[in-house]
Amino acid sequence: MFRPLRSALVLSAALAVTACGGGQKRPEADLAASRITTIGVNSYLWRATLDTLSFMPLVQTDSNGGVVVTDWYVNPQVPTERMKVTVSILDQDLRADAVRVAALREVNRGGQWVTAPVAAATTQKLEDIILTRARDLRRASVAAS
Repeated sequence: MFRPLRSALVLSAALAVTACGGGQKRPEADLAASRITTIGVNSYLWRATLDTLSFMPLVQTDSNGGVVVTDWYVNPQVPTERMKVTVSILDQDLRADAVRVAALREVNRGGQWVTAPVAAATTQKLEDIILTRARDLRRASVAAS
């Protein structure tokens, strides 16, 4: 797990991630606010993704396709472990199922990087952090309007 994100991850785990309501029609103002974008994906999710991963070196960012790929990140406090993250934004709406995180983890054994498992909770917590940040950005935008 990313040690610099430990407190943020613990905090995000305490926050509930809510999905969009079943067959209920959403208010038009909500839908309109979620689609404010000049890029191909939800702008709040995009900005939240970039903010959340800002401590990692980025290899690829595609705002039209909604993909952010990081380079390997080695936490200075745990130099024998490194992580690589890919975030995909799947929708123009700000929805809980509109963001997917995939992570790779390697550990250094005898001078060689060896693939290691990533805890499922790690990717879920990163998704939660991104969603929470996106909702905060949206609230701030609506309040400023």
